[in-house]
Amino acid sequence: MLAEQNMNSAAPVDAKPAWYCIRTKPKHEHIASANVARLGEVEVFCPRLRVQRATRRGMVRTREALFPCYLFVRCVIENRIDALRYANGVGSLVNFGGKIAQVPAGVVAELQNHFQSEDGVEVQDELQPGAEVVVSGGAFEGMQASVLQVLPARQRVQVLLEILGRPTRVEVERSVLSIERECMADRVPFLAAAWVPGEQISSVRV
Repeated sequence: MLAEQNMNSAAPVDAKPAWYCIRTKPKHEHIASANVARLGEVEVFCPRLRVQRATRRGMVRTREALFPCYLFVRCVIENRIDALRYANGVGSLVNFGGKIAQVPAGVVAELQNHFQSEDGVEVQDELQPGAEVVVSGGAFEGMQASVLQVLPARQRVQVLLEILGRPTRVEVERSVLSIERECMADRVPFLAAAWVPGEQISSVRV
């Protein structure tokens, strides 16, 4: 269970900086990161992804945290514990059993090696056959579907919807589809969909 740890603000003479993980308030990663960086004697690392998302206004580019609601800080924790706890956007310091947990330096170094730019790493939000999506516009808005085929030249996608209790192949604009995914870090190719031989699928175009 995550909680905050009270510690003496006086640091031992031999104290050395280490990496720790901060839990931020929802959608406050950038705010917490900026405020913590202003504290001084604290190094902040918040890996981000640049992604192109489908919205009702079309495709838009956004930046999202690789680990939503979390960021890394390097400091002598005994010196900065109070300042970190009360920085705007910060929720708590991640700890286990009441002890603030250190993050292995090698883990952070590996992440920094891949996320060297503050602008984040470009991620292609590519649809693959078998991907579970949500239709965000048009006649089937709000319905869940599975991708059957992507048609890049026409910016359209064939998906499988359940209409009136039967699977129906529908062709829609790519811009109205959003991939169902809980975390940006979970971007992995979807397995191709498997279909039952002889299954009847009707087709419509919208």
